[in-house]
Amino acid sequence: MISPKAFSFRRALGVAALAASLLGLGGCGAMSAQNPSSALKPVNAVEMASDARVMLKGADVVAYFTEGAYSAGVPEFKSTYEDVTFHFANADHKAKFDQTPEAFLPQYGGYCANGVAYGIPWGGDADTWKMINGKLYIFGGQGSKDAFELDEAKNLALADQYWNEEVKGGNSFVQRAKRMVFRVPHYKSGDELAKAVAAAKGQ
Repeated sequence: MISPKAFSFRRALGVAALAASLLGLGGCGAMSAQNPSSALKPVNAVEMASDARVMLKGADVVAYFTEGAYSAGVPEFKSTYEDVTFHFANADHKAKFDQTPEAFLPQYGGYCANGVAYGIPWGGDADTWKMINGKLYIFGGQGSKDAFELDEAKNLALADQYWNEEVKGGNSFVQRAKRMVFRVPHYKSGDELAKAVAAAKGQ
């Protein structure tokens, strides 16, 4: 029988090996897109055409604030901030962003806020979002948003904690691998969260 200490050591070795292999793939599109060499690292960005990393697949981050709606941006109107490219629906939104870019940045690099509450920078659909205290939060689908809203204040505090203490400035792939193996104490699976949401809705 393997002792808990030996098992923990083997898990740590496994995470280290996975992290090393992921870092070895640094030239791959997703790895590069999500991990710029800037203060915004990591970000929910993808490679699009000639742009190495486009935030939220080109969603117009200004539209959430000015129109209260998701809107797709276009390459015709784009700006680069901290080595990350942002697309906008029109010239006015681009100008607003260029004047004060930090005012329009999504929280947690645009990753799913519910995932970050578990220390996992993963997912984030631009059309599933919420403004909280004047800040933009992205979610990985309606189910993730519903789960986050079960205890919004607590989950905000957890997401802020994990983002600031573990995720911000690090490599998204390494952090993801670590927290998929070493779960946070309050971890709940997708099924558990779905059941909790259904119970809260009386379903």
